[in-house]
Amino acid sequence: MPTPPSRRRWYLLALLAILLAGGGVYFLTRPVVVTDELRWGGDDTGGQPYLIETPDGEPGGFEGEIATYLAAKLGRPPKFVRKTWSQLPQDLGRGDVDVIFNGYEWFPQREEVMSSTIPYFAYRLSLLVRHDSPIRDWGDLGHKEGRKKLLVGVLKDSAAHRYLEERYGDTITVQAYDEEGVTTVMKWVGEKTLDATVQDTPAAKWYLKTEPVVYRDLRIIGESIAPTKNNYFVIFVRKSDDVLREQLNDALRECMRDGTMKRILEKYDLWDVDQAGLLEVGKTWPPEETRQRPPLSWFARRLVRASMTTITLAAISFPLAMALGLALAIGRQYGPRWLTWPIGAYVEVIRGTPLLLQLSVIYYFLPLVGVRLDAFSAGVLGLAVNYAAYEAEIYRAGLLSVPRGQMEAALSLGMSHPTALWRILVPQAVRTVIPPVTNDFIALFKDTSICSVIAVTELTARYRSFATNNPALILELGLMTACLYLAMSYPLSLLSRRLERAQQRVQG
Repeated sequence: MPTPPSRRRWYLLALLAILLAGGGVYFLTRPVVVTDELRWGGDDTGGQPYLIETPDGEPGGFEGEIATYLAAKLGRPPKFVRKTWSQLPQDLGRGDVDVIFNGYEWFPQREEVMSSTIPYFAYRLSLLVRHDSPIRDWGDLGHKEGRKKLLVGVLKDSAAHRYLEERYGDTITVQAYDEEGVTTVMKWVGEKTLDATVQDTPAAKWYLKTEPVVYRDLRIIGESIAPTKNNYFVIFVRKSDDVLREQLNDALRECMRDGTMKRILEKYDLWDVDQAGLLEVGKTWPPEETRQRPPLSWFARRLVRASMTTITLAAISFPLAMALGLALAIGRQYGPRWLTWPIGAYVEVIRGTPLLLQLSVIYYFLPLVGVRLDAFSAGVLGLAVNYAAYEAEIYRAGLLSVPRGQMEAALSLGMSHPTALWRILVPQAVRTVIPPVTNDFIALFKDTSICSVIAVTELTARYRSFATNNPALILELGLMTACLYLAMSYPLSLLSRRLERAQQRVQG
């Protein structure tokens, strides 16, 4: 007896589900790929002289040259894997790279989940300001009576970021940037967008020396400081790669003994007394330093505080988007013909380009034409402009859903066209579109996370910073962050459903 078509369909669906489940299990449990290459992960957008792109496309710079030396000592061809700097620990855990080698500072929390080699560089931090800046030393970052908070730019999750947050977090505003490199942040100090920046001394000195015209308005003030007693760059490997770590340690010691390390660092004007003592430091590595990690409640409080920024962003930007969207919908539907074309173009361009690109244009391009917005204001404007395009189409659909006879009846009663529009059509259209508008408000809560790329420290930005510096807590921090987003959006979901049911009753 042949199998009925409906049953065959169920058999095929069950087979497909089994195949998908099996593929998922294989993907999650697959072993780390082992290759002959030494895959070292880094971010070549982070600045020179760490990594410098050579004519053949391979990274140079002092780290690039050290990596080539180490790979040769291990008898493995080097392969540079371009990654985002802050995500390198996750890439290492996934097996995408064999080592992290790109100015990664050592601190105890990282040693908990990764294994470090002996140090290959002792770093310090430098404070850069404009020549006409009133800041004369590190002490000027402290509290000054009657002075507004200084705006100091750093690279997100760097040693400079942690140092400023811990030491001066109450007296200055730390602007932490993710996508921007050292050069961009330094330029903003020269353009007076930022009051100062703290960078690793090698990068600060390198750019002031190699590009004196570009950074002619900047200078280093005060002494370069060591943010911790173990201010070293190290190479990180997975906890299970003890053999590789020891091979790298042997190669690094040989690099220091045979003079190769000194020759490489002198080439980039980086050799000093701190570097000369690295071989001795390596004899007792890793250090016994332990930093008491705050309890989870400490992280929870700061995540809640960051969620307030998320709520504020959404609460300000969405009403603006609603008002602008309604105006665009009315203009496109009932305005003069010459107005419908630019409104239509606006809607299509905004909907057809990423929010990330729009935020970048607002935050980075507008200052070039004399319009400077702080990160929070730029985030509000970007979200409002983006969501206004979507709201315009929702409101336009609401206006089209109102029967034509409503307008005709209002005009026959002597109302003017604008009065009929505002008193008769718009109220009915607004009631119709309340459920989809509420859904957009929920989506906006999550899209506020994109504002982290322009240094708005909202919930996702705070989570990423905590997770990068405390990789052992990545699951707990992720769950807390997810719960906070759910707590913000779920009440709106309930409201949306209630409004939809009310709308169905009215239509019924």
